[in-house]
Amino acid sequence: MADGPAIDDIRELRDRLGARVLRTPILRCARIEDRIGGNTRVLGKLEFLQHTGTFKARGALAVVNALDTPQLDAGVTAVSAGNHAIATAFAAQAAGTTAKIVMISTANPARVDACRRYGAELVFTDDIHGAFAIADRIQREEGRFLVHPFEGPEIAAGTGTVGLEICEQAGNFDALVVPVGGGGLLGGIANAVRQLRPDCEIIGVEPEGADTMHRSFEAGEPQPIDRVTTIADSLGAPFALPYSYTLCQSNVDRLVKVDDQQLRVTMGLLFRDMKIAVEPACAATTAALLGPLQDSLRGKKVVVLFCGSNIDWQTFAQQAIFEEPAC
Repeated sequence: MADGPAIDDIRELRDRLGARVLRTPILRCARIEDRIGGNTRVLGKLEFLQHTGTFKARGALAVVNALDTPQLDAGVTAVSAGNHAIATAFAAQAAGTTAKIVMISTANPARVDACRRYGAELVFTDDIHGAFAIADRIQREEGRFLVHPFEGPEIAAGTGTVGLEICEQAGNFDALVVPVGGGGLLGGIANAVRQLRPDCEIIGVEPEGADTMHRSFEAGEPQPIDRVTTIADSLGAPFALPYSYTLCQSNVDRLVKVDDQQLRVTMGLLFRDMKIAVEPACAATTAALLGPLQDSLRGKKVVVLFCGSNIDWQTFAQQAIFEEPAC
């Protein structure tokens, strides 16, 4: 059983990171409330306004901040479809070290450009499983520290700062809806929120084409998937790992899935109703709230996490469905 970071340690980390992590706003989402009805109250935690455009900066900074001087001199490496790559490049630059990052060749061009702006050296590969092998080789040969995208106590403490802020900003709430990739975000937030709001229902949302955590919950241990088949590429973890899986299993009440059609429709809906253009992963929580969770959460006070917006307009316009679906 993995013990998650204590809430006092999460508070201390947030204070230590200071202005390198923004306290992102939490706002009432009236148009989503209107769609659900039944006096439902919906609060959105706008983490896409974080440095680097996603929550990932928190975990990467927490990891890099814990490295000693010899390790910082050697630099860091990471594997990512884009968002964790950007965050690791950002964290490395903030710490005065270098980053050599393995990215999937299909990564969104805007994310690739962002990595380069933060000074990262990039290595491309076609396969996520192969990407981890390349990063392992870089780690061995160059002595760089692997900043994992979702596994470990530092990552959980970093993402836990999101949960801490939600509890400070939202007061009491009935349910919290969080997207799931590898489980580092959900596990870290759930660990923090469970300590502060033990009666809150915590719900994870996965895309159908990357349901690693669903399979792991069903098997009772971390599981891999053969292939990621979803437009929500930043939720496309190819496997679960013990630490983040255990935090999720211990603190999450249930998981739900959304498909790519629901993500596309919700991207368009968020653009129409809230005037925000977000990546598919960011639309997952709203898609779940308006889909499989709508009946069970109607009439409750619900916090949904908007996790990231690293998408260029061309890709957004191709993926989003802007027309209201026919009844």
